Amino acid sequence: MTTNTNASDRGTVAEVFTAFLRLGVTSFGGPIAHLGYFRDELVTRRRWLSDAAYADLVALCQFLPGPASSQVGFALGLMRAGPLGALAAFLAFTLPSVVILVAFASVAGTLDGPVATGALAGLKIVAVAIVAQAVWGMAQNLCPDRERATLAVAAVALVVVLPGAFGMVGAILLGAVAGFGLKIGGEAKGGHVNMPVSRGFAVACLVVFAALLIGLPLLAGTGQAWAVLDAFYRSGALVFGGGHVVLPLLQAEVVQPGWVSDDAFLAGYGVAQAIPGPLFTFAGYLGWALEPAPNGIVGAALALVAVFAPGFLILLGVLPFWDRVRRAPAAQAAMRGANAAVVGILGAALYSPVFTSATGDGRDFLLALACFVLLTAWKTPPWIVVIVAATGGVALAG
Repeated sequence: MTTNTNASDRGTVAEVFTAFLRLGVTSFGGPIAHLGYFRDELVTRRRWLSDAAYADLVALCQFLPGPASSQVGFALGLMRAGPLGALAAFLAFTLPSVVILVAFASVAGTLDGPVATGALAGLKIVAVAIVAQAVWGMAQNLCPDRERATLAVAAVALVVVLPGAFGMVGAILLGAVAGFGLKIGGEAKGGHVNMPVSRGFAVACLVVFAALLIGLPLLAGTGQAWAVLDAFYRSGALVFGGGHVVLPLLQAEVVQPGWVSDDAFLAGYGVAQAIPGPLFTFAGYLGWALEPAPNGIVGAALALVAVFAPGFLILLGVLPFWDRVRRAPAAQAAMRGANAAVVGILGAALYSPVFTSATGDGRDFLLALACFVLLTAWKTPPWIVVIVAATGGVALAG
């Protein structure tokens, strides 16, 4: 199937910025929900492109590592108003949540007293429910058969034996190789995506992506700023399967070396669930809270640029070649295996650090379980569940 957008149907940078700013302050619920908001606003209401073209674009971004909803927004801005449109879409969709999270990071250390302490404890507890919901939903979609379920368990085992980023990378590679070897099948989706990206520019983006992935670890030992860029860039480059997967990667990069405490990490993650916009903006909160410097506004800026850059570079690098790659059965099988491993990585993170750090007794577990039921059975919006958890945390502290 070939699906093209109308190349003459272009908009302005201001139009793109306005549309995505509206989405940036109203898009609650995570990346899958964001894609629904995008469709309602840009396909149904504004008619920037057809449903078929939008489905093609979503298929591509879900195939690649990185923040899928932000990549779709970036590509839509590129399609509508060129490179400046892509930048406008990214900034408008991202800034509202960045401002909120950075503001919280700037005052979190000063919060004291039983009410503040209880509310922060509730934010850590709600993270248990939210990550559990993500694991449950991803397992149903990405591990529907015994082969992929086994790969997920193998990934848990590898991460337990080899904790940290190396174990996670190894689990993803193991999943991809096993998926290729087992020839894991499934339905191939997608079609033709028409984007104003030349092959030469695409190759340059892939070269930059690889050079940074290889070069930043070599520079990390020369200064803390380089170490921060390396940590967040690697986290952004290895995220398959949705924004929640960045949680264990970031935890390995900033909590294990002592840059951010477990409590601060989980409290910020809880707040990130209650606000609109991409979950990757959690990196801005972490960048602000880093110890030692760079932190504050400089740390937040470095973390945000580093965590988003790999997803956008690889998207631009793949766009002209997508049709050929997506039709290759071997590539599809490897990706399905990698996605199954991602479920295992997130499942391991659900236990440690999320559950072990957030729950201290049976009452904490009960509150986490109630939040999980609200999210999964009652389909309660995440921001309401976060308020419930914070209120419950205050009650438990009283």
